[in-house]
Amino acid sequence: MTNIDDLAGSLGRALGNTPEYRTLARAKECADDDRRIVELTNQLRQQEGTLQAAIREGKEPDQAEMERYEAALNKLQASSVYQSLVSAQANFDKVMYRVNAAIQKGMQEGAASRIILTS
Repeated sequence: MTNIDDLAGSLGRALGNTPEYRTLARAKECADDDRRIVELTNQLRQQEGTLQAAIREGKEPDQAEMERYEAALNKLQASSVYQSLVSAQANFDKVMYRVNAAIQKGMQEGAASRIILTS
C-alpha cells in the first residue's frame, strides 16, 4: 500500500498547488477573518439547531424563527466575501470532479488489465 499512499500524497500536493485550491484557501481565510460572516454563520447554525429540534419533536417550526433564519441566510448570501467563497468552492469542486473521473477511469483500466503490479 505504500505506493498508493505515496501516489495519494503526490496527488494531494499537486491539488494543493492548483490555482483553484489556492483561491479557495484564500477565500476561506477571508471568510474566517470577516467578523460579520462569522456572526451570521454562527447565528445560522444556532437557528438551524432550533429548527431541527422542533422538527425532531414533530412540531412545526416557529414562523418567527423561520423568518429570522431566512433573513440571516439572505444577509450571508448577499455578502461579497461569502459569494467569493462559494465561487471558489465551486471551481475547486470542478477540479475534484475531473480528478475523481480520472481516478475512476484508471481504476477501470487497472481492473481490466491482466498485469499484476506489486508494490
